[in-house]
Amino acid sequence: MRNSIRQYTESVKELAGGNGLALTLFGAIAAGTFDPKRHTARSVLVLQTVDLEMLRRLAKDGTRLGKARIAAPLIMTPEYINASADTFPLELIEIKQCHLCVFGEDYFEELAFHDPHIRLQCERELKTILIGMRQGLLAASGREKLFGTIGADVAERLLRTLRGLLWLHGQKEPKPAAQALAEIETTGNRQLPGVRRAIEEGGQHGWEEFRALYDDIEALRSLADAW
Repeated sequence: MRNSIRQYTESVKELAGGNGLALTLFGAIAAGTFDPKRHTARSVLVLQTVDLEMLRRLAKDGTRLGKARIAAPLIMTPEYINASADTFPLELIEIKQCHLCVFGEDYFEELAFHDPHIRLQCERELKTILIGMRQGLLAASGREKLFGTIGADVAERLLRTLRGLLWLHGQKEPKPAAQALAEIETTGNRQLPGVRRAIEEGGQHGWEEFRALYDDIEALRSLADAW
């Protein structure tokens, strides 16, 4: 993976030129837990100004990068990052908690967040997930195999929200998924078996699991309202 990241970095530098301020890896690839069978390498490309022509050229490498398990980078500017701490705190916390600056300035280490903004997005995310699950259930048209896809889509957003809730309780260090869930269960004094199955790799996601997950997210929503 090291060679793939090096080639990716060189490609980004060449395409962005002086407009490229920084490339930051985050998530599993930065934590040293990257598994190419389960993960894609995620990154943020910080540009001085958004250049659509450059992004168009970078998009031509999409197939090659996908085969190398490298996701398309998030594109941000310094102004966007600083202006988004109140709008998208959960996404920026995820980056801040575990990131590695490949080149350029670290735009995430000194980011500060306010609890009301984090709480609001946690509540919004949980409500949005519940709406999505209800609509997904209707769209499945009785094809229960699709419940697994719905559960997998929910898992990543749910983990981000769990870590946001922990942040509100002063736990600002990144935690593995299972540990983050265990901390929430302890703090909320409630077991969340539906969430646990949703975040387990290779776990079953049938109708019963779907119902349990829905009930658990309802409970988390009430918990977030109270925190």
